Amino acid sequence: MEWTDIRLTVAKADADNAEAVATMIAEGGIYIEDYSDIEQQVAEIAHVDLIEQELLDKPRDTVIIHMYLEPGASPVETLALIQARMEAAGIAYTVETEGVEQEDWQNGWRKYYHPMDIGKRLAIVPSWQEYDTDRVKLILDPGLAFGTGGHETTSLCLEALDERVRGGERVLDIGTGSGILAIAALKLGAGSAEGVDIDPVAVRTAGENAALNGVADKLTVLVGDLSDKASGKYDIITANIDKMHKSARYLLEKETITGEEFMNIFNEA
Repeated sequence: MEWTDIRLTVAKADADNAEAVATMIAEGGIYIEDYSDIEQQVAEIAHVDLIEQELLDKPRDTVIIHMYLEPGASPVETLALIQARMEAAGIAYTVETEGVEQEDWQNGWRKYYHPMDIGKRLAIVPSWQEYDTDRVKLILDPGLAFGTGGHETTSLCLEALDERVRGGERVLDIGTGSGILAIAALKLGAGSAEGVDIDPVAVRTAGENAALNGVADKLTVLVGDLSDKASGKYDIITANIDKMHKSARYLLEKETITGEEFMNIFNEA
């Protein structure tokens, strides 16, 4: 069943007014491509900073509004109405049309996500894809949680885990977000992991991702401040937080560290 995808490209400054025009006209729904603040969007929704490079390269000063016309609807009439409304609102735009199958536009975002090897042992694999590999698979569903891609700090953290996890370790993940680092450690053989985050949504997401990867029984995710949540000693601590980067060398020299010691280092950073 083929629908018609009408794509309107407008300046970011005109996006809200153009969206209002499209909403009044469209009968089959719309969706917006706006990459102006993609890093912030991913941080708030997905709680991780892995973003496909193709998305990072998208224009930041324009927005694309997709309108979908159901089979049998007349694009000619709709395009004429769009022209009249956009001109009346003083909005400059360009327009393209394309026939698409319903399944294509419902799942089109998936084309940006692909399996990716990290370090010597890990592979990040979207949940809907088959990936024949001997690597340890970290299964992700960007539609529910986060994407696959190559943000430098997260990739470096995953590579460090790949090098250091040998089996049986107790792991603490500070600012766990989606839980990607804690889950990766567990998949690599760590005995247990605790994730701490101040965001309840992030904690729920981490739990869902742990279940997706079959390690929910080994991951404890806690909402709150590290100082009153973490206890005991840890073999590995992950903290993909800007504030901790300058303390990384000192931490690497420690064989084990307590939650209290970590908080002292964190507060001094």
